Amino acid sequence: MRILKLLNKKYFSIIIIFLLSSLNVIAEDQPIDIWNIDKKAIETPSEDISSNEITGATAESNIYNMQADKKKNSIKLDQELASKKIKIVGLYDPADYGLSMDMWSNSDGQILKKLFKNIDNFDLSSDASEILNIALLTNTYYPNKNITEEEFLKFKSNWMIKESNLELIEQFLIKNQATNLHPELMKYVVDEYLSQSDVKKSCEIFSKIKEPLENEYLTKFNLYCLINYGKNEEAQLILDLQKELGFKDDYFENKINYLFGYVDEDNKEISESSILDFHLAHRINPEFEFEPKKETPKLIWKYLAASNLLFNIQDIEITDIDKISTIEKATHDKNYNEKELLEFYKKFQFNINQLLNAKQSYKSLASIEGKALIYQRILLAEEPKLKIELIKILKEIFESEGIGNAFDVELKNFLKQIDIEDVPSNFTTFYNEHKNDKEIINKKIKYNNKILHQSKLVNYFKGDYSKSKIEEDLNKYLIKIKKNKKYFLSKKDIIFLEALKSDGIQIAKRYDDLYKINQSEMPADIQAMIDNKEIGAALLRVIEVIGPERIEDIDEDTVYFIINTLNQLNVDSIRNKLLLKVLPLKV
Repeated sequence: MRILKLLNKKYFSIIIIFLLSSLNVIAEDQPIDIWNIDKKAIETPSEDISSNEITGATAESNIYNMQADKKKNSIKLDQELASKKIKIVGLYDPADYGLSMDMWSNSDGQILKKLFKNIDNFDLSSDASEILNIALLTNTYYPNKNITEEEFLKFKSNWMIKESNLELIEQFLIKNQATNLHPELMKYVVDEYLSQSDVKKSCEIFSKIKEPLENEYLTKFNLYCLINYGKNEEAQLILDLQKELGFKDDYFENKINYLFGYVDEDNKEISESSILDFHLAHRINPEFEFEPKKETPKLIWKYLAASNLLFNIQDIEITDIDKISTIEKATHDKNYNEKELLEFYKKFQFNINQLLNAKQSYKSLASIEGKALIYQRILLAEEPKLKIELIKILKEIFESEGIGNAFDVELKNFLKQIDIEDVPSNFTTFYNEHKNDKEIINKKIKYNNKILHQSKLVNYFKGDYSKSKIEEDLNKYLIKIKKNKKYFLSKKDIIFLEALKSDGIQIAKRYDDLYKINQSEMPADIQAMIDNKEIGAALLRVIEVIGPERIEDIDEDTVYFIINTLNQLNVDSIRNKLLLKVLPLKV
């Protein structure tokens, strides 16, 4: 059925606009409220995607009128929100974190770009990541000096993609209906789910996006989802409309026409240009076979692994160097199990002299044979010093070839078999760096009322104290300190007291001489940002300082100015979480 051939060209443009607005796949009827941050509302789909009824979206969202009815809302929308391009995008209410809508308004874009670039170089700790999520995903106005909206949105998109939190990205897209502003985010979500061979999850998000799609790839994906749910007529109409607008993709059309039933046989061509193209080739070919190469995209490797289409490592000949090398790269990307690769290394045969002199012999062998020799020697070694030395050599070989993650999990397992007391001093750093997982272990607080910052007074930051009660108990504690000539306030004690003062807790002046503040400990650029009300930029500097470190592992002087910064910014909820990690004694 070729609908467009029957259309009168005179009315064609009008019909296109109407149909594209009404045929977005499985879309919701209701307009989105970008100020309502109820996550339950975000996460609950408005209709069942598997049902036979798939309704169309309204052509235009009446967001402006809807917001005008909320007379009690203290935040008024700008006139810009009446346009199709959303000017404010985020997930969180600024008030939830003590922030404001204009937290970026006073910032210089050149400085922000530099900070974003520096932060991107880090594998951020969970502490830094949490603050960055809040900073970037709070509803705010854009910075407007030396940076465009598109550049700022790009930083948000890149961060969310780097974090790989699919649920968070979905919430962001659905909440803001910002697919056309963030096409890379939407593409990332649908591609990631498809790489897991989960077509249903890939298609579900289209049911929650009501705006007409402007991105060609997403339109193709949307069209395929319609077919997948038996909506061939709608899919055909969208395809015809797109072709009239200039769309041309012979490969895609060939696969789609087979699914439509227009052709009886596919040409069996396999494209790696996108995960969608690759999936279509697999879906319509019952005898599908594909041998990945090193240059095969990571998403396709993931798809092959999820679909059980990868060949068995043990079936590879040890003479097939190229294929083994490809497997090593795939193991580095976590598409093959490390144990499978290491088990394969046992297929190589070496003589006694090579094994006894492995530390030297591997250098004269080809890379794959060398790794196999060292691995076999590790298995034979019993003396801890020799074993850890060989483990370090094997890790260095993998890293020198850019595939260090291929020997990561099993490296930790080897090191766990070696007691720290048996590790030579020159291998201690290597041992500690690779043996310990970077996961944060939740420990219980153990109160020590002999030390101010470890006393039960820290429960104030959990919200367990009224203002009058904390003032009473604190002043009683300070009386004891004043009388105890042996007690000296530590830097953490000072951090504790300064945080209380910041919250307006009254401390008697007679205790002012207990400690002195060294103002030089505060970096000048951060203080300048605070004074200029560059809240967003100051938070980015804090994130940059924390970087990959847990807040518990940072030195006390640095923790002091981090907390001091958060005190001055009045972001108490962020500050309190950090304080409860660095102040109490935990066991």
